[in-house]
Amino acid sequence: MSILVTICARGGSKGVPGKNIKPLGGRPLIDYSIKMAQAFLTRYDGAIALSTDDEGIIRVAAASGITTNYKRPAELASDTAGKVDAIADLLLFEEQQRNQKFEYLLDLDVTSPFRTMDDLETAFHTFKSAETALTLFSVSKSGRNPYFNMVEQKENGFYGVVKSAGGGFLSRQASPQVYDINGSFYFYRRSFFELGTNKVITERSMIYDMPHICFDVDHQIDFDFMEYLVNTGKVGIDLL
Repeated sequence: MSILVTICARGGSKGVPGKNIKPLGGRPLIDYSIKMAQAFLTRYDGAIALSTDDEGIIRVAAASGITTNYKRPAELASDTAGKVDAIADLLLFEEQQRNQKFEYLLDLDVTSPFRTMDDLETAFHTFKSAETALTLFSVSKSGRNPYFNMVEQKENGFYGVVKSAGGGFLSRQASPQVYDINGSFYFYRRSFFELGTNKVITERSMIYDMPHICFDVDHQIDFDFMEYLVNTGKVGIDLL
């Protein structure tokens, strides 16, 4: 069994400029994912691969122990480019360079570093055991619910709950459980990349519900909150 661990970090970021290498707790943000990737591969056969279009990120990653000959093409580094397409391009490059085909791929998102080795181990075991599953991604229980307190505009111009199955629910607790994709990690079977899709959610996708706080950095306030948690020791997990 072999697994490719990918770390994707493009240079352009409008919400938080330079966020992938922005210092967090005295370390570049990307270093958390690199250290986790390195620790994971002490338990499994595989390799780590970096996808970026930015020379500064390449230098910071090298200082953390990852070097690369790959440079993400410009068309895969735009604001509108899909991440699955970027991962697929990196996978094909690494397989050609290494003259081998990986069985699994694990993508660690740089901007959602609150994950543990137990998270990855448990999720990977669950994923491998479900032989027909194509993808598995990490989630957190959502504080908002489309069956109860999320609304959208209907055809008549007025607003109602997004999902009204069963005639409606009177409380969030009584509504079906829904989840937020927190972006921390994604497992793929190699066969997924032969389907020609660029969407991670398929008809054979699984989830791993994080038992602790986990969220993605999209805006400066997200980074500020993450920095507060790390600096005050309130993350609730041990970060590598």
